[in-house]
Amino acid sequence: MTRARMPRPHEVAAARRDPRLLRALSERRQEDAWRTRGTCQNVDPETFFPAPNEPADAAVALCRTCDVQGSCLAWALEVGDCHGVWGGTTPRERRAMLVAWRSEVQPDPDALDDAGPPVRDRLLTLVPLS
Repeated sequence: MTRARMPRPHEVAAARRDPRLLRALSERRQEDAWRTRGTCQNVDPETFFPAPNEPADAAVALCRTCDVQGSCLAWALEVGDCHGVWGGTTPRERRAMLVAWRSEVQPDPDALDDAGPPVRDRLLTLVPLS
């Protein structure tokens, strides 16, 4: 397994202008039922998780035709998912987008009071067994 590298500054700058990221920013809180309408519902899931040495072109092409591409990418960036194709982006593209995403999206203080910490913080909390 190869180790992912940090995106370079020019990759992050390009990600900030990427229309897919801009769409994800605008659609990030539109609806929660986006998964039920995705084009991927009728496709083998393995299509979206190619091996590291295989191209992701088929999955990216399917995502380009999907109506919920922005919401899908927003979800992947929100939870920090770095595997597979989400919202028409490869893991490498999303690593650069994630840097831009975190600088653009500020946590909503009202939502934190009601819902507790973000999901990724709750998933990484260690609880002693004794």
